[in-house]
Amino acid sequence: MNNAVETLIVDDEPLARRRIRTLLKDHPRIRIIGECANGREAVHSIVETAPQLVFLDIQMPQLDGFEVFQTIGPQRMPVVVFVTAYDQYAVKAFEVHAVDYLLKPYDQARFHDAVDRALRELALRQGGDGSSEAESLMDSLYKEKRLRRRILIRESGRITILKIDQIDWVESAGNYVKLHVGRRTHLLRETMKGIMQQLDPAGFARIHRTVIVNLDRVKQLEAHLHGDYLVQLEDGSRLPLSRRFRPQLDQVLGDL
Repeated sequence: MNNAVETLIVDDEPLARRRIRTLLKDHPRIRIIGECANGREAVHSIVETAPQLVFLDIQMPQLDGFEVFQTIGPQRMPVVVFVTAYDQYAVKAFEVHAVDYLLKPYDQARFHDAVDRALRELALRQGGDGSSEAESLMDSLYKEKRLRRRILIRESGRITILKIDQIDWVESAGNYVKLHVGRRTHLLRETMKGIMQQLDPAGFARIHRTVIVNLDRVKQLEAHLHGDYLVQLEDGSRLPLSRRFRPQLDQVLGDL
Protein backbone atom coordinates (compact mmCIF):
# COMPACT_ATOMS: atom_id res chain seq x y z
CA MET A 1 0.00 0.00 0.00
CA ASN A 2 1.42 3.35 -1.01
CA ASN A 3 1.40 6.00 1.72
CA ALA A 4 -0.01 3.50 4.20
CA VAL A 5 0.15 4.58 7.84
CA GLU A 6 2.44 2.21 9.75
CA THR A 7 0.55 1.12 12.85
CA LEU A 8 1.46 -0.64 16.09
CA ILE A 9 -1.04 -2.45 18.35
CA VAL A 10 -0.29 -2.56 22.09
CA ASP A 11 -2.49 -4.49 24.52
CA ASP A 12 -1.78 -7.18 27.08
CA GLU A 13 -4.93 -9.10 26.11
CA PRO A 14 -4.54 -11.30 22.99
CA LEU A 15 -8.26 -11.06 22.19
CA ALA A 16 -8.12 -7.27 22.35
CA ARG A 17 -5.16 -7.18 19.96
CA ARG A 18 -6.92 -9.57 17.60
CA ARG A 19 -10.05 -7.40 17.54
CA ILE A 20 -8.05 -4.30 16.63
CA ARG A 21 -6.12 -6.26 14.01
CA THR A 22 -9.36 -7.56 12.50
CA LEU A 23 -10.93 -4.10 12.33
CA LEU A 24 -7.82 -2.64 10.70
CA LYS A 25 -7.18 -5.51 8.30
CA ASP A 26 -9.04 -4.09 5.31
CA HIS A 27 -8.50 -0.40 5.98
CA PRO A 28 -6.98 1.13 2.82
CA ARG A 29 -4.78 3.60 4.76
CA ILE A 30 -3.43 1.33 7.49
CA ARG A 31 -0.53 -1.14 7.53
CA ILE A 32 0.05 -3.06 10.77
CA ILE A 33 3.78 -3.40 11.46
CA GLY A 34 3.68 -5.10 14.84
CA GLU A 35 1.98 -6.01 18.11
CA CYS A 36 3.12 -5.74 21.72
CA ALA A 37 1.80 -7.38 24.89
CA ASN A 38 3.14 -4.93 27.47
CA GLY A 39 4.47 -1.42 27.91
CA ARG A 40 8.14 -2.34 27.87
CA GLU A 41 7.77 -4.11 24.51
CA ALA A 42 5.90 -1.05 23.26
CA VAL A 43 8.75 1.30 24.14
CA HIS A 44 11.26 -0.91 22.30
CA SER A 45 9.02 -1.24 19.23
CA ILE A 46 8.28 2.48 19.02
CA VAL A 47 11.97 3.34 19.21
CA GLU A 48 13.04 0.65 16.74
CA THR A 49 10.25 0.82 14.15
CA ALA A 50 8.98 4.42 14.49
CA PRO A 51 5.31 3.72 13.74
CA GLN A 52 3.09 6.62 12.76
CA LEU A 53 0.06 5.42 14.73
CA VAL A 54 -0.26 3.39 17.93
CA PHE A 55 -3.32 1.81 19.52
CA LEU A 56 -2.21 1.86 23.14
CA ASP A 57 -3.86 0.11 26.08
CA ILE A 58 -3.72 1.90 29.43
CA GLN A 59 -3.77 -0.90 31.99
CA MET A 60 -0.74 -3.10 31.24
CA PRO A 61 2.04 -4.86 33.16
CA GLN A 62 5.57 -3.41 33.51
CA LEU A 63 4.69 -0.01 32.03
CA ASP A 64 1.16 1.31 31.62
CA GLY A 65 0.04 3.40 28.66
CA PHE A 66 0.80 6.70 30.40
CA GLU A 67 4.31 5.53 31.29
CA VAL A 68 4.96 4.45 27.71
CA PHE A 69 3.91 7.92 26.59
CA GLN A 70 6.11 9.62 29.13
CA THR A 71 9.13 7.36 28.52
CA ILE A 72 9.10 8.06 24.79
CA GLY A 73 8.24 11.75 25.25
CA PRO A 74 5.66 13.83 23.36
CA GLN A 75 8.10 14.96 20.67
CA ARG A 76 8.90 11.39 19.60
CA MET A 77 5.56 9.75 20.30
CA PRO A 78 3.46 8.66 17.31
CA VAL A 79 -0.20 9.56 17.00
CA VAL A 80 -1.95 7.62 19.76
CA VAL A 81 -5.41 6.17 20.21
CA PHE A 82 -5.69 5.12 23.84
CA VAL A 83 -7.70 2.00 24.62
CA THR A 84 -9.11 1.32 28.07
CA ALA A 85 -11.68 -0.75 29.91
CA TYR A 86 -11.82 1.72 32.79
CA ASP A 87 -13.85 4.92 32.79
CA GLN A 88 -11.69 6.77 35.30
CA TYR A 89 -10.00 10.17 35.58
CA ALA A 90 -7.89 9.68 32.46
CA VAL A 91 -10.89 9.33 30.19
CA LYS A 92 -12.18 12.75 31.20
CA ALA A 93 -8.78 14.29 30.47
CA PHE A 94 -8.75 12.62 27.05
CA GLU A 95 -12.12 14.12 26.17
CA VAL A 96 -10.47 17.52 26.18
CA HIS A 97 -7.05 16.85 24.63
CA ALA A 98 -6.55 13.27 23.43
CA VAL A 99 -6.35 12.27 19.79
CA ASP A 100 -9.03 9.78 20.84
CA TYR A 101 -9.76 6.97 23.25
CA LEU A 102 -11.72 3.79 22.94
CA LEU A 103 -13.65 2.54 25.92
CA LYS A 104 -13.93 -1.27 25.85
CA PRO A 105 -16.16 -2.74 24.60
CA TYR A 106 -16.48 -0.56 21.49
CA ASP A 107 -18.33 -1.19 18.24
CA GLN A 108 -17.00 -1.07 14.69
CA ALA A 109 -18.40 2.38 13.94
CA ARG A 110 -16.80 3.89 17.04
CA PHE A 111 -13.49 2.24 16.20
CA HIS A 112 -13.40 3.61 12.66
CA ASP A 113 -14.31 7.04 13.97
CA ALA A 114 -11.19 6.85 16.16
CA VAL A 115 -9.10 5.83 13.15
CA ASP A 116 -10.41 8.82 11.18
CA ARG A 117 -9.53 11.17 14.03
CA ALA A 118 -6.03 9.72 14.21
CA LEU A 119 -5.50 10.10 10.47
CA ARG A 120 -6.58 13.74 10.63
CA GLU A 121 -4.12 14.39 13.47
CA LEU A 122 -1.36 12.70 11.48
CA ALA A 123 -2.14 14.90 8.48
CA LEU A 124 -1.86 17.99 10.70
CA ARG A 125 1.53 16.89 12.00
CA GLN A 126 2.84 16.15 8.53
CA GLY A 127 1.57 19.53 7.40
CA GLY A 128 3.71 21.23 10.02
CA ASP A 129 0.91 22.28 12.37
CA GLY A 130 2.55 22.81 15.76
CA SER A 131 -0.61 22.30 17.79
CA SER A 132 -0.08 18.59 18.35
CA GLU A 133 -2.75 16.83 20.39
CA ALA A 134 -0.04 14.65 21.90
CA GLU A 135 1.67 17.56 23.64
CA SER A 136 -1.68 18.87 24.88
CA LEU A 137 -2.45 15.43 26.28
CA MET A 138 0.80 15.31 28.19
CA ASP A 139 0.07 18.73 29.67
CA SER A 140 -3.18 17.35 31.06
CA LEU A 141 -1.73 14.12 32.40
CA TYR A 142 1.39 15.59 33.96
CA LYS A 143 1.55 19.11 35.35
CA GLU A 144 5.33 18.97 35.11
CA LYS A 145 5.59 17.77 31.53
CA ARG A 146 9.37 17.80 31.28
CA LEU A 147 10.02 15.79 34.42
CA ARG A 148 10.63 12.16 33.59
CA ARG A 149 10.22 8.99 35.60
CA ARG A 150 12.36 7.00 33.20
CA ILE A 151 15.06 7.67 30.66
CA LEU A 152 15.55 5.72 27.46
CA ILE A 153 19.17 4.81 26.68
CA ARG A 154 20.37 3.21 23.45
CA GLU A 155 23.74 1.46 23.81
CA SER A 156 25.48 -1.56 22.27
CA GLY A 157 22.47 -2.41 20.13
CA ARG A 158 20.15 -2.50 23.15
CA ILE A 159 17.63 -0.12 24.66
CA THR A 160 17.80 0.33 28.41
CA ILE A 161 14.89 1.81 30.35
CA LEU A 162 16.41 3.48 33.39
CA LYS A 163 14.31 4.68 36.32
CA ILE A 164 15.28 8.20 37.34
CA ASP A 165 15.52 7.35 41.03
CA GLN A 166 18.18 4.71 40.22
CA ILE A 167 20.64 7.41 39.17
CA ASP A 168 23.29 8.16 41.81
CA TRP A 169 24.92 11.08 40.04
CA VAL A 170 25.38 12.62 36.61
CA GLU A 171 28.68 13.68 35.06
CA SER A 172 29.24 15.97 32.09
CA ALA A 173 31.07 14.43 29.11
CA GLY A 174 31.12 16.95 26.27
CA ASN A 175 27.95 16.56 24.23
CA TYR A 176 26.98 13.62 26.44
CA VAL A 177 26.31 12.94 30.09
CA LYS A 178 27.38 9.91 32.09
CA LEU A 179 24.66 8.47 34.31
CA HIS A 180 26.25 6.69 37.26
CA VAL A 181 24.04 3.87 38.54
CA GLY A 182 25.71 1.72 41.17
CA ARG A 183 28.79 0.24 39.52
CA ARG A 184 27.47 0.86 36.03
CA THR A 185 27.72 3.96 33.85
CA HIS A 186 25.37 4.80 30.98
CA LEU A 187 26.21 7.34 28.28
CA LEU A 188 23.37 9.57 27.10
CA ARG A 189 23.51 12.20 24.36
CA GLU A 190 22.29 15.20 26.33
CA THR A 191 23.64 18.40 27.87
CA MET A 192 23.81 19.06 31.60
CA LYS A 193 21.21 21.78 31.23
CA GLY A 194 18.95 19.47 29.25
CA ILE A 195 19.16 16.57 31.70
CA MET A 196 18.64 18.88 34.68
CA GLN A 197 15.39 20.11 33.14
CA GLN A 198 14.12 16.53 33.13
CA LEU A 199 15.00 15.81 36.76
CA ASP A 200 12.91 16.68 39.80
CA PRO A 201 14.62 19.64 41.51
CA ALA A 202 13.43 18.29 44.85
CA GLY A 203 15.43 15.11 44.23
CA PHE A 204 18.46 16.25 42.25
CA ALA A 205 20.82 19.22 42.54
CA ARG A 206 23.63 20.54 40.40
CA ILE A 207 26.68 20.94 42.63
CA HIS A 208 29.30 21.73 39.99
CA ARG A 209 29.28 22.67 36.32
CA THR A 210 30.12 19.02 35.59
CA VAL A 211 28.14 17.21 38.32
CA ILE A 212 24.50 16.60 39.33
CA VAL A 213 23.74 14.47 42.40
CA ASN A 214 20.76 12.48 43.62
CA LEU A 215 20.11 14.11 47.00
CA ASP A 216 19.03 10.80 48.51
CA ARG A 217 22.58 9.51 47.95
CA VAL A 218 24.34 12.37 49.78
CA LYS A 219 26.01 11.20 53.00
CA GLN A 220 28.10 14.17 54.10
CA LEU A 221 30.08 17.25 53.07
CA GLU A 222 33.82 17.65 53.48
CA ALA A 223 35.66 20.98 53.55
CA HIS A 224 38.07 21.25 50.63
CA LEU A 225 40.34 23.89 49.11
CA HIS A 226 39.56 27.58 48.67
CA GLY A 227 36.18 27.44 50.36
CA ASP A 228 34.93 24.60 48.20
CA TYR A 229 33.53 21.33 49.53
CA LEU A 230 33.42 17.71 48.50
CA VAL A 231 30.11 15.87 48.55
CA GLN A 232 30.47 12.28 49.72
CA LEU A 233 27.84 9.82 48.52
CA GLU A 234 26.70 6.65 50.24
CA ASP A 235 28.79 4.55 47.85
CA GLY A 236 31.95 6.45 48.79
CA SER A 237 32.12 8.68 45.72
CA ARG A 238 33.55 12.13 46.50
CA LEU A 239 32.34 14.85 44.16
CA PRO A 240 33.23 18.56 43.93
CA LEU A 241 30.79 21.17 45.28
CA SER A 242 31.66 24.60 43.91
CA ARG A 243 30.86 27.86 45.67
CA ARG A 244 28.69 28.85 42.72
CA PHE A 245 26.25 26.00 43.34
CA ARG A 246 26.47 25.91 47.14
CA PRO A 247 23.43 28.22 47.67
CA GLN A 248 21.26 25.93 45.53
CA LEU A 249 22.28 22.91 47.57
CA ASP A 250 21.64 24.85 50.79
CA GLN A 251 18.16 25.66 49.57
CA VAL A 252 17.13 22.05 49.00
CA LEU A 253 18.94 20.52 51.97
CA GLY A 254 18.46 23.34 54.46
CA ASP A 255 21.23 25.22 56.21
CA LEU A 256 24.34 23.07 56.23
